Amino acid sequence: MKHLPSAIIFTMFTAAAGIAASSEQPSPLPNIVLIYGDDIGHGDLGCYGATEVKTPNVDRLASEGLRFTDAYCTSATCTPSRYSLLTGEYAFRQKGTGVLPGDAALIIKPGRATLPSILREAGYKTAAIGKWHLGLGTARGELDWNGEITPGPLEVGFDYAFIMAATPDRMPCVYVENHRVANLDPKDPIQVSYKKPLSNEPTGKKDRASLKMDWSHNHNNGIVNGIPRIGFMTGGKAALWKDEDMADVFTKQALSFIEREKNHPFFLYFALNDVHVPRAPNPRFVGKTTLGPRGDAIVEFDDCVGRIMQKLDELHLTDRTLVIVSSDNGPVLDDGYKDGAEEKLGKHTPSGPLRSGKYSRFEGGTRIPLIVWWPGRVKPGVSNAIVSQVDFPVSLGALAGQKPDASTMPDSLNILPALLGESSKGRDNVVELGGGLALRSGKWKYVAPGKIRDGLGPGKTLKLPPPGLLFDLSTDPGETKDLAAAHPEKVQEMAALLEKIANGSQEKSLQ
Repeated sequence: MKHLPSAIIFTMFTAAAGIAASSEQPSPLPNIVLIYGDDIGHGDLGCYGATEVKTPNVDRLASEGLRFTDAYCTSATCTPSRYSLLTGEYAFRQKGTGVLPGDAALIIKPGRATLPSILREAGYKTAAIGKWHLGLGTARGELDWNGEITPGPLEVGFDYAFIMAATPDRMPCVYVENHRVANLDPKDPIQVSYKKPLSNEPTGKKDRASLKMDWSHNHNNGIVNGIPRIGFMTGGKAALWKDEDMADVFTKQALSFIEREKNHPFFLYFALNDVHVPRAPNPRFVGKTTLGPRGDAIVEFDDCVGRIMQKLDELHLTDRTLVIVSSDNGPVLDDGYKDGAEEKLGKHTPSGPLRSGKYSRFEGGTRIPLIVWWPGRVKPGVSNAIVSQVDFPVSLGALAGQKPDASTMPDSLNILPALLGESSKGRDNVVELGGGLALRSGKWKYVAPGKIRDGLGPGKTLKLPPPGLLFDLSTDPGETKDLAAAHPEKVQEMAALLEKIANGSQEKSLQ
């Protein structure tokens, strides 16, 4: 990692931002707030065409900033997307980067270059608040939840962390602040198991009639807050979260961090739980839509965005804060609980014009909302540049005057001009992971042979025979017409390029 002198960093930033340098009153590096939704689809927000749910705060950012139509996470599930966003490396390059259980070990190697470590070297204070789902500790199932929990976010570049270990549908249902479970009573130690029940306590399977939220598949182990989860847990009663308060708890922590660091450049990775299952929005949002808990959770997500923006306004930080709003993967309806997401969908289209959603390498699984907002720096508009979250480490690092060694972030490109709206040129291609690989290159989309999920729930799985599928996304964003037979040479070309990239020979032509 190359660490540039602060004078050079300042010069690079002021030049990039069009600000005249002054030795008497130097401008600080911009604050960066990355608001990361969970399972929010391309059609879930008003600024992307949603009419059945209102998202005024996100829509404000879209109208005042840059809204991307062709932005991608790297995977149709959360763990690999988060891994890629923080490391600059496609998750398929590393074993063990699939959806993790709640007792998984940390999958980001401490000491490697990451998005927060790059920014910290440039002088930023960094925080991870919200969903983590990248593992904790060094060995699965051997973590002592009652002592020091390490390694974790603090060992991969964050100065402060207030997180849930995995997902809200997985044990343990507690918050972890830095290296310890928050509010834990040492007289009531925690035990976690993903193999068998730890006691005679109720489970979703044998005590189904007592649940306040019923399960549809898989989520029938231990019960917390009347909701059955995956895995089992005993103890830690004082530390258990209440799902309905989760968004408020995380947002309060995010606001406190902004307040503490208002006089320093800061990077806030604010990874909200909404709209992941179990969907249990705060009572003040219940009934705000006709879509049931999923729609109400979208409104709750929007409210959290609004509270962050209000704090930036109050502290007069808006002009020097870059805000990014995005999602970890596409949408899903029935993801393990009977919450009416399918029955109450009505006219709402979570993936917009795109096909399928979470778990799928069709466009609905990996093409996600992306809004970049920075008053006076990013002009309002819409961009169709192809951009990927895997590029955030190198691109945001460049904004801070940092340039990591290419070998540490093999897939991350410097697409900062595209992110800031200065160029319509983004990536030449992007790999999509979802039960296999797919490749977007220009207007073309190639889906490799193999099994692929289709739909917005447990639904159907298709088996794609060779040579795979080919779509022209410029005329067919919904991937309805397979052109593989009509363009065999294009299929061969894209299959060869995908294999080349998968084998590690991605050209960093934009860096």
